[in-house]
Amino acid sequence: MDNKQKPIWTRDSSILLGGFFVTIFLIVYIWWPLAEEVLSYIDWNGPWWLYMDWLLLGIFLFMSITIVARANLKTDLLIVFVGICGGLAIESWGTQTNLWHYYTAERPPLWIIPAWPIASLSIDRITRFLNLLTTKFTKEHEGNLFVFKVLYWMTFASFLTLMLVFVSPTFDKSYTWLATILCILLIITPTDYRFALLTFIAGSGLGYYLELWGTTRQCWIYYTNETPPLFAVLAHGMAAVAFWRAGLLTKMVGEKVFRRREQRMESSNS
Repeated sequence: MDNKQKPIWTRDSSILLGGFFVTIFLIVYIWWPLAEEVLSYIDWNGPWWLYMDWLLLGIFLFMSITIVARANLKTDLLIVFVGICGGLAIESWGTQTNLWHYYTAERPPLWIIPAWPIASLSIDRITRFLNLLTTKFTKEHEGNLFVFKVLYWMTFASFLTLMLVFVSPTFDKSYTWLATILCILLIITPTDYRFALLTFIAGSGLGYYLELWGTTRQCWIYYTNETPPLFAVLAHGMAAVAFWRAGLLTKMVGEKVFRRREQRMESSNS
């Protein structure tokens, strides 16, 4: 796909933005008591702007803008699907092992799951933008491919070390062992050093603001009581890489199944 030729706003952008707002509406409608509690902190008869959660509104606006940029439902629906499944798995791991808790005490809360595919779409756009910025530079300086490999191993080795330290209190949980093994497998089998690194950076960048909002508002809190812990921020980067790789695998399997189906249909018609 040529990002230079494709317009920023497409027909799919309107569909995706509409779906985004419908999702937000359903979350607020279904879990209205939670939304009502948040709104109760705003003094609508006074200087309401002093009580508004501008960080949340800023994150909401940023993700609204990024997810519609060069939207393509053929690829975005896969990102949404992987984001939902992956988000549910991650939230189940964290809440079941008590690495973090939500103020509603749900393990995991279903209202947080839609945030994962929305964030995944935003991270995809950020990554593609970073990829566009670095592609020309890499082509002009072929030696920088080696630089990306070095940065990749330094970054992911550091993350894995930090992860082992952070989750060590839950080594007696099977969830933690599965998550750790999955991260190790993903790290030692890179398919694209540069794109994986850029995805990690994009996920961590967005993850910082998501974690800053969630932990400082006490929507969720980690067992270390940090607001936020470094591991949680970088874990968004690792999750983004995992979702990207899962999407590639799902697409590959789907194409093989579709190809075999076509071959069977052709053989039956001949």
